[in-house]
Amino acid sequence: MKFFVDTAEIDAIAELNDLGMVDGVTTNPSLIMKSGRDIIEVTREICALVEGPVSAEVVATEAEDMIKEGLKLAEIAENIAIKVPLTWDGLKACKVFSDAGHMVNVTLCFSANQALLAAKAGATFISPFIGRLDDINIDGMELIEDIRTIYDNFGFDTQILAASIRSANHMKDAALVGADVATAPPAVIKSMIKHPLTDAGLAAFMKDWEKTGQKIV
Repeated sequence: MKFFVDTAEIDAIAELNDLGMVDGVTTNPSLIMKSGRDIIEVTREICALVEGPVSAEVVATEAEDMIKEGLKLAEIAENIAIKVPLTWDGLKACKVFSDAGHMVNVTLCFSANQALLAAKAGATFISPFIGRLDDINIDGMELIEDIRTIYDNFGFDTQILAASIRSANHMKDAALVGADVATAPPAVIKSMIKHPLTDAGLAAFMKDWEKTGQKIV
């Protein structure tokens, strides 16, 4: 499973990228706002930092305006994935972008029917929102499973990008049910390394090592 980092913070992306943990980046208007930077400037910097797809989201709600914004964003770098909402206008824009050879990330997916429509419209990525479904007592991972089955049944190339990831368990479960990609905040990705038995084992090793009075260097 590929890891995308869900942030517009350059330092956080760079840290994970240096460890080989970044296969792409997703941004949205809220993350751009948190960064406090110009959308074009920060997106260009992210695209130069990572080799994989960088999702940059349109803010228009009608297809004609989405297309204008998306084409402007696509000019930033070759690895831009134009991000559009899963609305009828979003699908119209997706088809135009896809036909023109641009990567498209269709976001705010909450049903398998929506995911099927996005694949038919040529989406490169479909972004089901796991955490937001969990918030209303619907198992987000069941949606990933349904989409996986449908896409495999009919050979769609659209990649399932599990989004709204809230925990390390979400990352594990997304991998188990067959998501192609999971996008998560840097803190969630870093939390995957944590286990109390690892900490306890290391503490015991260090205590025993101190007793030897030795040094390696």
